[in-house]
Amino acid sequence: MADTKARKDPLAPATVEYQYQSGYKIFGLSIPAWRSPLMQVILTGFVCFLCPGMFNALNGLGASGQLDSSVTSNGNSALYTTFAFFGFIAGTALNYFGARATLGFGGLGYALYSGSLLCYNYTKNAAFVIASGAILGVCAAFLWCAQGTVMMSYPTENEKGRYIGLFWGIFNMGAVIGSISPIVQNWNSESSGVVNDGTYVGFIALMVTGAVLAFFLVPPEQIVRKDGSRVAHVRHPSAITEIKGLYQTLISDYYIILLFPMFWASNWFYTYQQNGFNLYLFNLRGRAFNNIWYWLSQIFGAVVFGFILDNVKLGSRKRRAWLGWGILFVIVNVIWGAGYVILHQYPDGRQHQANALNNVKPVPPGIDVYDSRFAGYCILYLFYGFLDAMWQTYAYWLMGALSNDPRKLAYFAGFYKGIQSAGAAVVWRMDAVKYSFEALFGSSWGLCVAGMVFALPVLYWKIQDTELTDADFANDSLVKKVHELEEMKS
Repeated sequence: MADTKARKDPLAPATVEYQYQSGYKIFGLSIPAWRSPLMQVILTGFVCFLCPGMFNALNGLGASGQLDSSVTSNGNSALYTTFAFFGFIAGTALNYFGARATLGFGGLGYALYSGSLLCYNYTKNAAFVIASGAILGVCAAFLWCAQGTVMMSYPTENEKGRYIGLFWGIFNMGAVIGSISPIVQNWNSESSGVVNDGTYVGFIALMVTGAVLAFFLVPPEQIVRKDGSRVAHVRHPSAITEIKGLYQTLISDYYIILLFPMFWASNWFYTYQQNGFNLYLFNLRGRAFNNIWYWLSQIFGAVVFGFILDNVKLGSRKRRAWLGWGILFVIVNVIWGAGYVILHQYPDGRQHQANALNNVKPVPPGIDVYDSRFAGYCILYLFYGFLDAMWQTYAYWLMGALSNDPRKLAYFAGFYKGIQSAGAAVVWRMDAVKYSFEALFGSSWGLCVAGMVFALPVLYWKIQDTELTDADFANDSLVKKVHELEEMKS
């Protein structure tokens, strides 16, 4: 059994209130303590497994399981528009309400959106889908801000990459499991049509479960790491102070602006991959089957890349930052280069999509899992998922390497999701108004390259090989209190 003793000073050695818990052994199997950073990251992973993970499985089918992508693209555009705005102030909500309530509230929006798609099957009420998307944007901004803060601030510095990889693996397993349901229920369909009602009902039930699970999260002040240190206490100042904090973060940490292109690109490529590639090229059975491999590859990519970024045998943290950048840059260009070859094998994609909706030929290829050409295209889609996981892992690792202050990391996470969502709102609207697949593809590749180039000065000047320092908490009264106590002792 793990023991706990009273501890009142948040920065004092872990001997008084919440001592580090070594965990439990059950039948010889070591189980981490519930209040350990590892278990809290795992719990957060399962909340995202059941909420955005299932949403990803649904979206990954192309058009969220519909045939006409216009309605769901407009819904996604509304989603990311509100997400972009509320992503900037989600840190304020987190500081007021805490990660538990913020995470739980965020999960409910996913169930509402899935319900709107089920309703659309019967009523064709596009306005409800768009409104639900807008509400989901607010909820998702809160959920991802809480998730980012937990993932970046709970672990120690040398654990962040592995914990990011672990979280990403659990999260994307949700999309994998979520992809199994539509493929089982729609396996006998050789058409390019709409998924059945049972698929949507299953997603709704799982998403509600995820929202409830969030309320089992432990507050950060109760977390004690292996080395005895604690997650710094997050104050709850006024909303005006928090808004000023966002501005002050831009002033004091101005370099974060150089990462905005990377943030902007991080959800942009989903639109082409899901609607311009998976929806256009494959029938319903092929799309569902591809979806499993897309999200499985994300798990592998996140875990492997997280291990590389945390592997001290590869050198200092700055060296690993450069190594990670180099690997990612090569992967970006190799995978998008292969996609360019496929893109030009199928010209006039938009016209073919319109033909399919109006029962006019020629129509999209409708590639099936039993077609001889299926394997090669499926492998490319798999590597699109692998690239996405590497991109997100590197972005989170890079932000985590820039600070250890949970409040500052909350702002960074808010900026990340806000900028990311602004880009997504634009590109989903581009899809809704039928920009060419060439435009979606070219902008995706170009933004990935630009995002990496703009990040270079941050790597060169701002990535340091230091552990936690007082600079991370320069404005925190707790640090001042510790210094005063040390002076009194001396």
